[in-house]
Amino acid sequence: MPMIDKNNSTFDPADFLAHAGLGRRIIDVNPDQTFFAQGDPADSVFYLQSGRARLTVVSHNGKEATITLLSAGDFVGEESLAAVPGLRLATATAINPCMALRIGRDEMIRVMHQEHTFSDRFLKFLLARSMRTQADLVDQLFNSSEKRLARILLLMAEFGKPGERETFIPPITQETLAEMIGTTRSRVSFFMNRFRKLGFIDYNGRIQVHKSLLNVVLLDQLPEHNSEKPPIVSSAEVPPDRPMRGSPRPRERANLISAR
Repeated sequence: MPMIDKNNSTFDPADFLAHAGLGRRIIDVNPDQTFFAQGDPADSVFYLQSGRARLTVVSHNGKEATITLLSAGDFVGEESLAAVPGLRLATATAINPCMALRIGRDEMIRVMHQEHTFSDRFLKFLLARSMRTQADLVDQLFNSSEKRLARILLLMAEFGKPGERETFIPPITQETLAEMIGTTRSRVSFFMNRFRKLGFIDYNGRIQVHKSLLNVVLLDQLPEHNSEKPPIVSSAEVPPDRPMRGSPRPRERANLISAR
């Protein structure tokens, strides 16, 4: 007698993640609005259908740091799947208009148990995020601030992803970039001006990242590589406030690792 596949052969993970249904609903999140906040009950998982978001944490003394950026196809809030549901460990905030599928904890657990194609997809995502976290740790420990910034810009432009890649990054402040690479805003301003002069990026209302920036990360190709101690940057050289906003004063922020 042939074996009966208990898994639903007609189940389509992409269709499940694209539409609302029992235990799940589609939400729209405007820029600067939150999907959830640190300390909220962890009762659901979000699947980002479109837009970009960021995940931040706040320390006990009130310092905020961005730990990762999210793009379409990412899950966030997976801590709700713990055996004992607890509280959110971070805050997820939209960078630009986002559309996401909110999946209740019970429904997420059910579909992972019953639909192996879905659980395979979710586990592959978690593995990719774990590998990214390890790469971020190596980057933080061994690479210069300038090289870390180049890597973050390439990740935000989604270089290396299959299919079409976006060379324009979403609006983000220099202060946020400084938090993510563990340096000051003044250094980020200096490095961004340096990348622009070398033709690695362009400013035209938005920041456009060119493939040549890969040379900084892969080949360490920078002329006069002495950028660990940048000179004082005049206000005339600082890029326009859009999309890079923030106070020009240098401020040391939390030296945390970005993870996707």
